Amino acid sequence: MNRRTRQVNYFLSGQYFSNGLRTTLSILLPSLLMAQLGQLQMGMAMSMGALSVSLSDAPGPVQHRRNGMFATVASGFVVAIVTGFARMNDYTLGLEILLFGFLFSMLAVYGNRATSVGTAALLIMILTLDRPLDAAGIVREALLILVGSVWYTVFSLLASRLQPYRSSQQALGLCIHEIAKFMTIKADFYNTATDLDVDYRRLVTQQVTVSEKQDEVRELLFKSRRFVAESTNRSRLLVLLFVDVVDLYEQIVTMYYDYAAIRERFGHTGILNTIARLIRRLSTELDHIGLAVQSVVPSRKPIDFTHPLNKLKEEIDHLGDREGSTLVLKKILVSLRNISQRLATMQAHVAAPHTSATSLDDLEYGRFVSHQEIDIKSFVDNLSLKSSVFRHSVRVALAMLVGFVVTKFLDYGHHSYWVLLTISVILKPAFSLTKQRNIERIIGTFAGGLIGVAILRLIPNQTAHFVLMVLFMIGTYSAQRVNYIVMVICLTPFILILFNFLGISYFGAAEERLLDTILGGIISFMASYLIFPRWESELLSKPLHNTLAANVRYVQLLLDILSGKGVTVVDYKLARKDVYVTSANLAAAFERMVSEPKHKQRNERTIYKFVVLNHILSANVATITSTLVNEPTQTYATTVIRPVKRALFSLNEALRRLDHPIDQGNSETPLKTASADAIGLTSISADDKLLNEQLNFIQQISNDINKLADQIND
Repeated sequence: MNRRTRQVNYFLSGQYFSNGLRTTLSILLPSLLMAQLGQLQMGMAMSMGALSVSLSDAPGPVQHRRNGMFATVASGFVVAIVTGFARMNDYTLGLEILLFGFLFSMLAVYGNRATSVGTAALLIMILTLDRPLDAAGIVREALLILVGSVWYTVFSLLASRLQPYRSSQQALGLCIHEIAKFMTIKADFYNTATDLDVDYRRLVTQQVTVSEKQDEVRELLFKSRRFVAESTNRSRLLVLLFVDVVDLYEQIVTMYYDYAAIRERFGHTGILNTIARLIRRLSTELDHIGLAVQSVVPSRKPIDFTHPLNKLKEEIDHLGDREGSTLVLKKILVSLRNISQRLATMQAHVAAPHTSATSLDDLEYGRFVSHQEIDIKSFVDNLSLKSSVFRHSVRVALAMLVGFVVTKFLDYGHHSYWVLLTISVILKPAFSLTKQRNIERIIGTFAGGLIGVAILRLIPNQTAHFVLMVLFMIGTYSAQRVNYIVMVICLTPFILILFNFLGISYFGAAEERLLDTILGGIISFMASYLIFPRWESELLSKPLHNTLAANVRYVQLLLDILSGKGVTVVDYKLARKDVYVTSANLAAAFERMVSEPKHKQRNERTIYKFVVLNHILSANVATITSTLVNEPTQTYATTVIRPVKRALFSLNEALRRLDHPIDQGNSETPLKTASADAIGLTSISADDKLLNEQLNFIQQISNDINKLADQIND
């Protein structure tokens, strides 16, 4: 199966497509049913309610999805009532837009799901503010929205009950798919034709995606009663596969070497191309495993990598010592053998879905997931300009009010709510995300408008129009959580075809939609730049500190192991998880910063080096710790431990530099003192020479991070 075919299969069997189908059916059926009864307007109000709840139905544990949908049902009904009466006066409507824009944006304090509940409430407000209804009509409209909301909730929960493991399989399959992409990028480091800086940027960006997918799977597996308290054979298999996947990801991450030196020494021999091809083949096999996990079709026969691995060994042996020591190539070979064995284990689990009764008993689920408390204190604590959520909420409220006022003075169309809708979906807490959404919205609207107009002008058949509208709906709701520009491209022709069915001029609607999108985009862009902006360079201190603190704990754990202290596998995996999560958060923050105006960026080259060095540090610590944590406890020679103590000192110094600049003249004295107590008379054994070489490299990287921390604080 080639790469494009796998991509199509991933999409068709994945959570985004299945969610898109469910959302499309839930929204379409009420309108179709009521249209048959001659009550299309009532059906559209019900569809509006279903649409709003679909926004809060993000993947996650069933109880969290249920709570989010219930909150959306209740808030949507209240907002529909309030908006219906507020719209009778422009001043009260403006006040409502200001108040609700702020309050529902502040729900971001409670996490992503609460944010989607607020977005759904704002959507109901925006879609109902142009509805000219009397008091009875307002209540009737709100009740229809309530019915549609309840209908979607029941439909979604019923689907989850009928397929209780489907969402977890899909999330795990997608997680494996993203790790396979990460592994493919790793292969490029052995390709002498690529730029290492570009490879690192791609690797760090993909690390963010992998971290997000792993968190999503953790939420599904470790916060669901079905997987924890009421575990079945199927649920335990999924948990076991996830544990294998995270361990495999660690093995891929730990495959760090001095790539520039490797390319210089072995680039002309052709052996690096062999390694790159083998890594890509392994990543392809991993991709097939992910597809087998989330797909309903059986997995294909696994590939035996014994022959290509032996062939690589022969090539390494053939080089001999002509190019100097081939020890690094042998290390790569060992890593690839370990990855191959891990893939074979995962393939066996997928092919024969059964686990032993005690295989996961030592896993402490609750320690691997975070818990968000919903309390008024968190809300009140964020009512300050120090809070990014507060700044964003004020920004949204004022931008929507400006958009409302502007549409009152520009009487050129009948769908002025599109301006507010554009503002609500484009305006994001980070300037870079707002800019990206702005560009994607305008390009997507223009491209989608051309597609919609072309279909309506060139295809006169209404049955064809309906089929295409449904396909565009599925595309819209399948892409809404994964690819915004694709969503907008599909959404625009869907709306134009719908308007054509309603007897509205599609050409005029296309023109109006493009103008409203541009107007809303301009207001959003100006608001993000002028109203309480918080530039990413001002916020980077926290992710920098968190990443470094996580690596300090990681190195401390390595020191504990080398010192003979007992370290449990769970404690090690928790420290590893913290490193991966904080590193991904830092990488995401850095990517946002470099997307902001150039004059708002600070130390971008230094911070990029900091990101890369922390990745290299954690990879090298994991290389050693992942092996030692499973071996019998022993105390190593003082000369072996010394570099780790020095590394730990340098990292702690770096932490203090990030928080409070340190006098450069006094920073070296504690280093001598700290390393002095590490000096012993024990000589290093031959078996420890390789380990000592790795630990010295960790010390060197830690010293470099310390220097970078000083530069960042200049």
